[in-house]
Amino acid sequence: MQQWLSEHPVISYFLILGFTIYIFNKVFRANNAKLPILKEILVYVVMVIGAFVLMILQIDKLPIIQCMGIAVFMMLMLRGRQLYDQIKKRQSGGDVKEADPSK
Repeated sequence: MQQWLSEHPVISYFLILGFTIYIFNKVFRANNAKLPILKEILVYVVMVIGAFVLMILQIDKLPIIQCMGIAVFMMLMLRGRQLYDQIKKRQSGGDVKEADPSK
């Protein structure tokens, strides 16, 4: 897979850019708050440049896409668990009490 990704840099670039945008929006954007338009543009321009640097490292045989894929997979697992907990809480009538870590 690493060899194939090295031979197709455009696909590698767009995978890295997509993973970067997804990770930024899910992890670093506070409560889905929107930035002013110029700051928003600046953030995405920096991500485009950073994705190019990561693509160079990917072509140079570092597993950038594989590591980002694992990070996105773990984030999706966490989101699935959160949805599962919400469904269980609704089904039980909201009587599910969370454990107090201070006790």
